[in-house]
Amino acid sequence: MLHHVKLIHATKSRKLVGKKIVLAIPGSIAAVECVKLARELIRHGAEVHAVMSENAQKIIHPYAMEFATGNPVITEITGFIEHVELAGEHENKADLVLVCPATANTIGKIANSIDDTPVTTVVTTAFAHTPIMIAPAMHSTMYQHPIVVENIEKLKRVGVEFIGPRFEEGKAKVASIDEIVYRVIRKLHPKTLEGKRVLVTAGATREYIDPIRYITNASSGKMGVAIAEEADFRGAEVTLIKTKGSVPSFVENQIEVETVEEMLQAIEGELKSKKYDIVVLAAAVSDFRVKNKAETKIKSGKELTLELEPTPKIIDRVKGLQPNVFLVGFKAETGLSEDELIKAARKQIERAGSDLVVANTLKAFGSDENEVVLVGRDFTKKLPKMNKRELAERLWEEIEKLL
Repeated sequence: MLHHVKLIHATKSRKLVGKKIVLAIPGSIAAVECVKLARELIRHGAEVHAVMSENAQKIIHPYAMEFATGNPVITEITGFIEHVELAGEHENKADLVLVCPATANTIGKIANSIDDTPVTTVVTTAFAHTPIMIAPAMHSTMYQHPIVVENIEKLKRVGVEFIGPRFEEGKAKVASIDEIVYRVIRKLHPKTLEGKRVLVTAGATREYIDPIRYITNASSGKMGVAIAEEADFRGAEVTLIKTKGSVPSFVENQIEVETVEEMLQAIEGELKSKKYDIVVLAAAVSDFRVKNKAETKIKSGKELTLELEPTPKIIDRVKGLQPNVFLVGFKAETGLSEDELIKAARKQIERAGSDLVVANTLKAFGSDENEVVLVGRDFTKKLPKMNKRELAERLWEEIEKLL
């Protein structure tokens, strides 16, 4: 690995360490994004090899991809049988072939086994033994062409996974780099939670004073989203109940809510309609709401006294609906010693029947790092300070052990 590639390798996560990814680049103008894409995959630990069609080389020079990946770029198939070296069935083969950005032309060729570019030849070689992902990019009318639609459906039936485009300015633009990397990680991650159904809450609820003002807190939703996405990586069927204004997520099944009452209704609706294995309540739910919300905007310039009333304790309802679900609660406090924080977490276990409580101080709100104590029914485990993605990994490792 070249020195400049080593400098960025696995700096964001180790999710793709040990994974070899072929980035197969057809002749789309969106090929200009492939330098950034390759670098992001490397930042998560991947080894990336670029394969370029002749038309792709007219848009972005192979030297750019050579720099981005730190590996020689395949621009033609020679006597070295590059397609077999990268994607043939042998112990050193690629773990994934990612066609990005895929034109209508390339999708049609792949669907009909036409191998007249290095890209299509590598993809055909990979079929049946290597995962293939395709990220389309083209004008929207081309994407909606019935034959293109038919070709995409044909490839899906034989196991090719598509990363859908973004529809903007009359174009089916290639998915964002963040989404492509997310989908690649999800594809290659060990499926330790496969067959499990998981419900996660995230973000800060809002309790309205009048139609435009509300009481809330500083939670960004980062922790809950990280927990939901980690479960998604591990193969669980995930439902994320997320508050308005929280950080975005790539989890497919999301329910957006604002108030405590809306979150409670969403959780109860899910637990009454489906059997869940694990519920993680990471949202920062308001403990109080305005007793009498104003129907119109309150005029400014004068003192205002608000009467607050307690909101329902959502965590106390979960075990009543599904007694056997594995319940993870969060307990955030200020001004307590570590022993007092653990005692507060144990009270939640006794009251709500939580199986595990993540106890922390409010320093974590809105930040990227967290320092917590995991409190179980018969154990405590203090974790060192780490970012929320790392904490999500550790949390799921603990849950999997306890399951």
